[in-house]
Amino acid sequence: MPGPPNNMKIERKIILSNVFNFTLIILIGFFAFQNLNLVLTKLRFVEIADDLNASFLEMRLSEKNYFLYKDSAALFDIKEKIENTMKSIEMVKSDIVKAIGENNLELLETYLKRYSNVVDEVKSTPNFDMQLESKFRTEGKKLREFSRKITDLERARVNVIIASSKSVLFYSFWAILILAISVSHFISQKILKSLRKIEKLAICISEGNFEKIEGIGSRDEFGSVMAAINSMSEELKNREEQIIQSKKLASLGILTAGVTHELTNPVNNISMTAQTYIELYDKLSREDRIGFMGIIEEETERIRDIVKNLLDFSKPKEANLKSADINVVMQKSLKLVQNMLNVSNIETELNLAGALPPVLIDAPQIQQVLVNLFVNAVQAMSPSGTLTIVTHAVSDKDLVEIEVKDTGKGIPSEFLAHIFDPFFSTKGVGGTGLGLSVSYGIIKNHKGSIRVESKEGVGTTFTIDLPIYKGKEEYDGT
Repeated sequence: MPGPPNNMKIERKIILSNVFNFTLIILIGFFAFQNLNLVLTKLRFVEIADDLNASFLEMRLSEKNYFLYKDSAALFDIKEKIENTMKSIEMVKSDIVKAIGENNLELLETYLKRYSNVVDEVKSTPNFDMQLESKFRTEGKKLREFSRKITDLERARVNVIIASSKSVLFYSFWAILILAISVSHFISQKILKSLRKIEKLAICISEGNFEKIEGIGSRDEFGSVMAAINSMSEELKNREEQIIQSKKLASLGILTAGVTHELTNPVNNISMTAQTYIELYDKLSREDRIGFMGIIEEETERIRDIVKNLLDFSKPKEANLKSADINVVMQKSLKLVQNMLNVSNIETELNLAGALPPVLIDAPQIQQVLVNLFVNAVQAMSPSGTLTIVTHAVSDKDLVEIEVKDTGKGIPSEFLAHIFDPFFSTKGVGGTGLGLSVSYGIIKNHKGSIRVESKEGVGTTFTIDLPIYKGKEEYDGT
């Protein structure tokens, strides 16, 4: 079962991904800042501890002086240093608490007080006391060792914090980089997937295949674009159907007008001849009557020919296909119009490729097409010009191509789209407009194609493509 459509806009996706990455960066920055503050606090305590250790060392030196020289002034000096140390500790108490905690600070203060008390006891005892001396040395040693221990411990912690921060920052950097690449790749793929759909649809539309993009799952900007293209495709399809219908109606109009025009003249002639025959019947001799009937018979035959041509166009007879050399068919067709070419002073240039592959054709029908093209060319060039005929193989398309080129007056560009329409003629009353239409039907029945290029004042070129025969005796006309 498909999931719910994604309603999030691409802009929001990009913003959210950027916010996500930015949040990660802020968190890592905050972590680094906190660690840096902690390191600075530890370093600050180490500096304080170094000063304390220096004071404690001086106290121990004064202690030794007292025991060596029995100098009571040394006791006052120790007492003064203890008081100064306690004042210093009080001044930076908050920094020390942050670094080593309240418990360790209390222990430090306890050791200082105990050492201070022992100094007071020694000062108040006039006689030498071995037990008191030992206590004095022990308390001083404990104070010194505790201070040094804490200092060494904090230095080690600083190193640990720096090392862990370095590791965290290193892995965080790669994590952010991988996440950023993954998110960017995901969004890019989503965008590219939508673009590929749009590209595919655009290509289909350009080829006249008005498909739709099915299953539009997103309602982001690309979803809107694809929906718009689907709507455009549907509209183009409707317009195409309207255009095709309009062309059909236009062709039907041309066909009707052409049939009407072609039949009107002989019917009028028959009508006028019959009326005249009736009016003059008593005065006409037998020969005159036969003459009038001959005119009617000629006009009737003319009508029959028009109807036959129309039937041939609407329902071309089945082709009797056989393997043939198109060059041979071309030369036979030229012989049929050679006299016309000579009379019209038309020069012929042949460029027939040798060893052409055979084609499967109805030779008489293809001759009909070629003769029609030759006659049209002669009529376009007369009284003089050059008719160029070219044949060659298009191997990559399995086709044999025929070009019939004249140097006549050319066809106006606005007429080219209708040149194969039935009863459309550029010759005025001199043509029926069925020749090229019939030729078009014959070529299509041979699974080929015919096209025209023309430029006014330069000439016209008709190109016929016929499929190469591949050895099948049977021909599927479907």
